[in-house]
Amino acid sequence: MSDATVDDSEVEEKKPSKLPMIIGVVLALAGGGGGFFAVQSGLLGGGGVDAHAEAPAEDAHASEEEQVDNIALPKVSFIEVPQVVVSLGPNSHSQHLRFRASLEVPQQYAAEVEGILPRVQDVMNSYLRALEPRDLEAQGALIKLRGQMLRRIRLVAGEDRVRDLLVLEFVLN
Repeated sequence: MSDATVDDSEVEEKKPSKLPMIIGVVLALAGGGGGFFAVQSGLLGGGGVDAHAEAPAEDAHASEEEQVDNIALPKVSFIEVPQVVVSLGPNSHSQHLRFRASLEVPQQYAAEVEGILPRVQDVMNSYLRALEPRDLEAQGALIKLRGQMLRRIRLVAGEDRVRDLLVLEFVLN
C-alpha cells in the first residue's frame, strides 16, 4: 500500500463559472427585444403598421394594379438575330455550339439596327468562332460571352442603339 495520502481539497476541481453564460443569455434577450422594438416602431425599415396592411385584401390588390399601370415601360423593340452554329473542333467535349439571340433596341433605332443586322451577325459569328472550347465549357462562360458580344455589337451599331443582348439559345452538343 501507499504511504502517501491524498488531500481531499486537492482532488476537488473548480467548476467553471456560469456567470458568462447567464450574461450572454440576458444580452441576447435584450438585443432581440431592442431589435423587435426598433423594427416595429419604424426606427429601422421593414415593420411597423402600414395603411396598406390595414386595408382589405381587395383594396390592396387594386392599389397594386394601379401601381403597375402607372409604371412607364421603356419603348423598346426586340430584333432577333439569326441562329449561329459553330463547330468546336477536336479538343472539345462537344462538336457544335448552337447560339440564338435577340437585341433589345430603343424603338426609334429599330429600323437602323435591322439594316445592319448582317454586320451584327458577322461580329457575333467571328467572335464565337475565335473562342477556345474551354472558354465555352467553363462555369459562368455565358455571362462573359454575353458581355463581350454586347460590347462588340455596340461598337458596330452604336453605343446608344443597342440596349441589351438577350441569349435565347446556347446549346453545346
